[in-house]
This record gives sequence, structure tokens and C-alpha cells, in this order.
Amino acid sequence: MRITAVTCVKNEGPFLLEWIAFHRLLGVTDFLFYSNDCTDATDRLLDRLQDHGIVAHLPNPARGRRYQMQALKAARRHPLVRGADWVWVGDVDEFPNIHVGDHTFSALIAACGNPQAISLSFQYMANGGVEAFTDRPVISQFLRTHNPDIWGSDFAIEVKTLVRKDFPLAYYGAHRPFHDEDKAQPAWTDGSGRPVPRPFRHRVGKRRVRAFQARGARAFATLNHYALRSLDSYLVKADRGDVNRADRVFDAGYWRARNDSAWPDDSILRYLPRLEEEIARLKALDGVADLHDQAVRLHRARIDLLVQDPAYEDLRARTRACPHLPEAEAALCAELGLPAGAAA
Repeated sequence: MRITAVTCVKNEGPFLLEWIAFHRLLGVTDFLFYSNDCTDATDRLLDRLQDHGIVAHLPNPARGRRYQMQALKAARRHPLVRGADWVWVGDVDEFPNIHVGDHTFSALIAACGNPQAISLSFQYMANGGVEAFTDRPVISQFLRTHNPDIWGSDFAIEVKTLVRKDFPLAYYGAHRPFHDEDKAQPAWTDGSGRPVPRPFRHRVGKRRVRAFQARGARAFATLNHYALRSLDSYLVKADRGDVNRADRVFDAGYWRARNDSAWPDDSILRYLPRLEEEIARLKALDGVADLHDQAVRLHRARIDLLVQDPAYEDLRARTRACPHLPEAEAALCAELGLPAGAAA
């Protein structure tokens, strides 16, 4: 079975090997990367990995700021996508945590009954007080999160989707595939093997295009989303800006909404021993370790530069001061007369 992962990147150099290694453990056979405007050796590391046959790397074809959508449009014509049995569209801070069988995509597909699409619900992993960037697996550093069934005041939580080759595809979206509503409805499940809700499938309302109720949706798999990482790396992310959306700002509000640390979840550590072995195998390829180390140095250099900027020192101070609970959830607790976090 061939599974192709498609992603867009900008200045993600220190995190590439972990993401690739992790997805190889899941059974991903092919990787299609689109990069743009990299200054931290991301593009050079991907080129070297391409030389070794690990990934395919192309410049992002987009003009303006519709990077992801233009890349996904181009990806549909790429041989690695056209020849795939399944396509996974994800970001480098997202890690599918599969709870069944041998913890691979194959096990997830079998558990869900081999549908034509499987949408996995996000679980936002909190910063957990980690300030300094360290060059070790992200999945080992951030082990607290929100209640699985609620994020802030929202019961509908965003998803990403694994898509089978016979899905009646109109086009790939960042969160889900789109199909002709007049054609037969494809078999499409959540991460518990249940049919996805009708409002989501039929795009009833803007919010339902990419999210549905998370309660009970993660029996077979969770999508761990490390949107914050360390505080140091968050400053670099804010400096870089969103790769996909020009109107998104990574500020203290974005941080607070995703830094709910009320719930422990270290289940993804089941992958860690094999992940470290796979990272070592990639680093053993000629030139790969040197370029990874260069990306790490450039990331640290950018951090050192940003902390001297008053605007970023202010962002650091404001994120440090944020309560470890989203504003909407804190308000709900206050309304109910409960201690902070009890609503979770």
C-alpha cells in the first residue's frame, strides 16, 4: 500500500526529520514537500533528502499568500499523489497518534472498515511551561492538553483527513477533501470509525467545513497538534507568519487558545524508541545530519536576534503571563461558579 503525505513548509528545518521519521513509522511511503522563502536550511535539507530518495521537494507554485491551496492544486497532478492508494494532507506540527493494532495507518484503516476517507480530530498539545528550544523530539516534550471533547468553549474541533484513491474528489482542502454533492456519497468516517456528521460532510455553515463534534471521535486515533512547541520556537513562528493564511497572526491570543494544559496525555510516547531509531537512520545518510545541525543553529540564531527586539520581548512577556486556560473556558467556569479548569 502506497501512502503519500503532502505538506507545505517554511522555516521548519529543525523539525523536519522528526516529522518524516514519525510518518515513516505510520506507513507513509512517499512525501511531497512544497517550500517557500526558507532562510533556515529547510529547502537545502529537503533537497538532500530528495537526493537520497526519501522525499520529493518542489518550490511552492503559489503567487500571493494562497500557498497551501495552490500547492494542493498542483499536488493532485503529481505522480506521487496520482499513484498513491491513500493521501494524507498534514502540517509539520501535526502527528497522528493511532491507538489500535500496530499503531500504523494500515491499522487505523482496518479499524475504520476501509472507508474512502478518515477525518482525525485535533488534540492541541499545550506548551507546558517549556521555554527553551531543545533539539530533541517534539512528541517527547509536550505531554499536556485540553479535555479531549472540548477546546475552550468549542465542542466542534478541527480535523485533518486521510483520503483513499477512489474518493470522488473535486479537490483537496487543507482539512478535508471536497466532492461533487450530486454523486454517490463516499464512505467517510471519524477517528472512531463512525460516519462523519452530515453538517460536516455537506458543509452546512462555515465552521462545519473543517470541524465536527469531537466527543467520542478518537477511539482509534487522535491528531496531536503541536501548534506552540517551546516559547523560543513560538517567537520564530510569529516572526515567520502563517505559511498558508496572510490574515493569521501568532500572538498571545493564539497562544492562550491552544495552551490549555488541564489534561495529561503521554500516549504518543509509545512511538518514541522507534522514532529515535528512525531519526538516527535518516541522519546517517550523507549530508543529512550536517544540514539538520545547520537548521538548528539558524533557528537558535533567529531566537537570539528576536529576543533583542522589544516587540518580541513584549510577546514573550505576554505569553508567559497568559493563564493556562482559554478565555472562553475560564468565563464558563466563572459563570458556573467552578474552579478554573473544572469545566473540562
